Amino acid sequence: MSRAAFMVFPIAVAAALWFAMFSPWTASHLNFWWSMLFSASVLIIMSAVFGRDWLPQFRPSVRAAVIGLVSAVMLWGVFYLGHALSTALFSFAAPQISAIYGLRDGNNYLWIALLLLFIVGPAETIFWQGFIQRNLMARWGDLPGFAVTTLIYAFVHLWSLNVMLLLAATVCGLFWGGLYMLLKPRNLWPLIISHAVWDVMVFVLLPIA
Repeated sequence: MSRAAFMVFPIAVAAALWFAMFSPWTASHLNFWWSMLFSASVLIIMSAVFGRDWLPQFRPSVRAAVIGLVSAVMLWGVFYLGHALSTALFSFAAPQISAIYGLRDGNNYLWIALLLLFIVGPAETIFWQGFIQRNLMARWGDLPGFAVTTLIYAFVHLWSLNVMLLLAATVCGLFWGGLYMLLKPRNLWPLIISHAVWDVMVFVLLPIA
């Protein structure tokens, strides 16, 4: 497989999966959380098949746990302030945020929390930072690789036609991608903890709506 296809194929697969989960033409035919479980599993498989250079970047430590937990709380605070500002400025913000939280309807919250904590958060971190961003930074340099990864991560959420979800994905991409870029030595543990804990906080424990 060529070096271009090495990156393009997994990104295209991720985009197709997110299209199926979020687009108005397909989402109504799927259970979002079972689809997310499937999609996250595919991300992990692709990360393993196309390259496992991210494996040495698992460096568990007390420092990694503290960074992860503190950054998750910080990001929740950013979203709390963003919610207050956006709903004050834009009439479409509140209904679109409610639509995102509507994805929980009819589903067991414990199931959602466990899925986010142990599957979705780790899978997205490994794929987007450990695989995609790591490779793009190695090829183009830290800042361009970080910027392109953030744009791609935001773009795959475009199919939702939800401006607030697109903004949320962009903020998350900037936050976790920036954290990954700044960490020396590179370590996926703080990002995995941050992503997983923030997911549970914002969707289950301390929803912002």
